[in-house]
Amino acid sequence: MSAGFALRVLTPGDPADWPLWREARLAALADAPHAFKVRLADWSAGGEEVWRARFARVDAVHVLAVAADGRPVGMAGGVPGDGVSELRSVWVGPAARGQGVGDRLLAAVEAWARGRGSAALRLAVLPGNTAAVALYRRHGFADTGDAHDASGATERVMVKRLTA
Repeated sequence: MSAGFALRVLTPGDPADWPLWREARLAALADAPHAFKVRLADWSAGGEEVWRARFARVDAVHVLAVAADGRPVGMAGGVPGDGVSELRSVWVGPAARGQGVGDRLLAAVEAWARGRGSAALRLAVLPGNTAAVALYRRHGFADTGDAHDASGATERVMVKRLTA
C-alpha cells in the first residue's frame, strides 16, 4: 500500500474481478467522458455475460488501483500487439489524483509489456486531454505525428520505446 491505495492485477478467471473492473470502468466513463472515445451509455447496458465478455481477453492486462476501503480509484489496461503493446483505458478518480496513482498504473502496464517482450508501448489520447498527455510525457512517451480516427475524434498517437 502506498499513498492510500494498492495496485491489483485483475484476471478473467477470478469471479470477484470482473465486477471491480466494471465498477472502475463505469466510474471512469462517468467522471471523464472527455477522455474516452466510448460513452457511458455505450457501456451501461448489459448483464453479467456482457461484462464478462468485455473483460475476458486473457492475453491482456487489467490493473486496478484500489483504496483502503476496497473502492477502485484508478485503472489501466494493456493489450498485446505484434511487437508493440497498447496502453488503454487509463483513469484516476478525482479523489486519488496527485497521489502517484497514474504513475504506478503506467509503470505496471509497462512492466507487463516488457515481460511480454514488447519493443514499445503505444497509446492514443483524445485532443484536449492535457493532463493525460503530461502524464504520458513524464513517463517517456513521445508524439509519433500519427493520428488515429476514433469515432469522429482524431486521437493523438504516442509511443514509448522499451529497452531490455
